[in-house]
Amino acid sequence: MTAPLVRVDDLVKHYPGPRAWLGLGKPRGTVRAVDGVTFAIPAAKTLGLVGESGSGKTTVARTLLRLTEPTAGTFRLGDDDVFTLQPAPLRRLRRRMQIVFQDPYSSLNPRMTVRQTLAEPLVIHELVPKPERDGRVAALLEEVGLDRDLADHYPHELSGGQRQRVGIARALSVEPQFLVCDEPVSALDVSVQAQVLNLLADLQRTRRLTYLFIAHDLAVVKHIADEVAVMYLGRIVERAPATTVYRDPRHPYTKSLLSAVPVPDPDAQRQRIVLEGDVPSPAHPPSGCPFHPRCPHPMKNDRCRTEIPVLRPVAAGQVAACHFAEHPMP
Repeated sequence: MTAPLVRVDDLVKHYPGPRAWLGLGKPRGTVRAVDGVTFAIPAAKTLGLVGESGSGKTTVARTLLRLTEPTAGTFRLGDDDVFTLQPAPLRRLRRRMQIVFQDPYSSLNPRMTVRQTLAEPLVIHELVPKPERDGRVAALLEEVGLDRDLADHYPHELSGGQRQRVGIARALSVEPQFLVCDEPVSALDVSVQAQVLNLLADLQRTRRLTYLFIAHDLAVVKHIADEVAVMYLGRIVERAPATTVYRDPRHPYTKSLLSAVPVPDPDAQRQRIVLEGDVPSPAHPPSGCPFHPRCPHPMKNDRCRTEIPVLRPVAAGQVAACHFAEHPMP
């Protein structure tokens, strides 16, 4: 079996909690933003990472790219141990891993034209001689479905979908292998979402890109992910091939997320699972299973309140962190 391009083991990112005495004292506790996340992604495949706001998805993305430093764990991109690299080799490695941000407006410099935005990575990494840069910029624009005449426009002159395509082109400019897509369509209209998702799928086929696709909408992930990992309060609570997750979810949190996906049939009958309360604070997680205060599983008992469930196999290719994963909810 071919080794995965991306391998993450026991990723941890903790932050110091709020300080006492008007911010002058010692930190109170620890914010466990990411608490032991493990996954692997084969080359040219997509892992969809889903969960509510505050579950730790974006922290995973930023930590992998070392936009923030990890507390513990390892991340290997091919043969490279990313977390141990010093600044010079890390800068060279950044060509191989890039990110597409959620907000296509704030992620672009409003004082730079599209041409300047796309040429900047080429200059930094010394990839293309100056006489060839305009041609390279035009080729990137065409690859993401934009007219080359937009090269001299500023971000405020573009639509949201056009700005996101520029963000994708910027990520592609350095010829990466691994692309982190941090909710890349959540700020776009539904019709534009479909166009951008189709673009990402086409780029994956032509460039053999590997994606970590972060989203809170399982309906979006369904159309692009080969495997889905569900996060809750800094931990992965279920991971399986996408078809398995949608057909037979084993964790009650996954089932509740799926029940919220809109169905384009007004006559369809489906039980809606409404979770009570908000996601607990990662600074003060509940004892036992982190999901137990909101869990609607009919078999929930004292074991859920006292014992943390481990992520374990529950079916072929499917793992879940639930004491009663073998007893699906009705």
